[in-house]
Amino acid sequence: MSESFDLIVIGAGPGGYVCAIRAAQLGMKVACVEKRATLGGTCLNVGCIPSKALLHSSEHYEETKHKLADHGVIVEGVKIDLARMQARKGEVVSSNTKGIEFLFKKNKVTWLKGAASIPAPGQVTVEGTTYAAKHIVIATGSESIPLPGVEVDETQIVTSTGGLELTKVPGHLVVIGGGYIGLELGSVWRRLGAEVTVVEFLDRLVPGMDSEVGKQFERVLGKQGIKTKLKTKVTGATKAADGVTLTLEPAAGGAAESLKADVVLVAIGRRAFTGGLGLAEIGVALDERGRVVTDAHYATNIPGIYAIGDAIVGPMLAHKAEEEGVAMAEILAGQHGHVNYNAIPGVVYTWPEVASIGETEEQLKTRGAEYKVGKFPFTANARARAMGDIDGFVKILADKTSDRVLGAHIMGPDAGTLIAEIAIAMEFGASAEDVARTCHAHPSLNEAVKEAALAVDGRALHI
Repeated sequence: MSESFDLIVIGAGPGGYVCAIRAAQLGMKVACVEKRATLGGTCLNVGCIPSKALLHSSEHYEETKHKLADHGVIVEGVKIDLARMQARKGEVVSSNTKGIEFLFKKNKVTWLKGAASIPAPGQVTVEGTTYAAKHIVIATGSESIPLPGVEVDETQIVTSTGGLELTKVPGHLVVIGGGYIGLELGSVWRRLGAEVTVVEFLDRLVPGMDSEVGKQFERVLGKQGIKTKLKTKVTGATKAADGVTLTLEPAAGGAAESLKADVVLVAIGRRAFTGGLGLAEIGVALDERGRVVTDAHYATNIPGIYAIGDAIVGPMLAHKAEEEGVAMAEILAGQHGHVNYNAIPGVVYTWPEVASIGETEEQLKTRGAEYKVGKFPFTANARARAMGDIDGFVKILADKTSDRVLGAHIMGPDAGTLIAEIAIAMEFGASAEDVARTCHAHPSLNEAVKEAALAVDGRALHI
């Protein structure tokens, strides 16, 4: 047996590296296993961070070419330098991953480089060397779900990884899946000049979000030039030198049709990645979707082995994994780590952005809850008008009796930032009245949140 640790975390994504750092802060001797050449996992290397870099760059291009003239700023001869755009994305990724490496050194977290397996409880093997660990945390993240009949080659048929690395703007990009990842990358390439079609099996985009938001979102994206084919499934793909031909069928059954694309992005979701760890051999329980089964304190059925993040049940979001990483470390240190799963925001970083937290109207109706609704449009918000970004609205759902905020759904400029106000309100059990009576700066986008809170009680001021 080689070196011994209080904690070995397997995986250095947002959940894993945060867990490792927090545990080290709490006085544990910690190691973190990562097989990539850089830290940060999918999020920092091929997910959240590079996609946001490209989204931001493409937004600048879109604004310069189509919107600045409205502000009296005339720019002629606008063109894309895609190689530079991609290089900048790489620089952003590198600075973030190197930042995690610095934090490991600062907090004395040992980076064990290579793939890990768990030969027995209390043991982790990395590249032929076995280490002892009092506690083991599985934080191995997730991978793209494959689609039968559509074979990914990361060139013509790509996952989000390949979709971030295209060296030229495709003539026609077909996105399979109308969720966060597909719509964000579809927006990038649409802004840069591609024709984009989104094919979704269900009857609306972002199906996990509030249906009213989904319907309005579809209309806004349509105005931007993104086409949608809802209630449609993709049953096959044929590749040729000049592109890919997809076979589409109505979800409810019916005649098939063909759709030609230069590049196809498969974005139908993600699944837990736990392969190669040897979990079955040591008896760690997995559920029907391959996720590690844990209790409320992230413990598996095998003493000393825990799991967090995308590897377990719950939304596959980097910030959810981070919160679990902190809670996990604090639980192991004898503290009372806790995550409020009712107050985890989700954001689609298109423009306008779409953000959601808590329950949707559909969920409230399903459980028979009595609730009130307050809505306020950005067309009536002074700052949004000054910016020229008036698409969307804020919607707040509150308990009919107690007025406690149960959920909020925002489509509009900087929705991902605005939702944080509601996250804090929900974390502290605030009412819509509490939000409404909080002074908001003028003119600000946040005033739309205040007005929506006022609207819960039927007394919005500016509509």
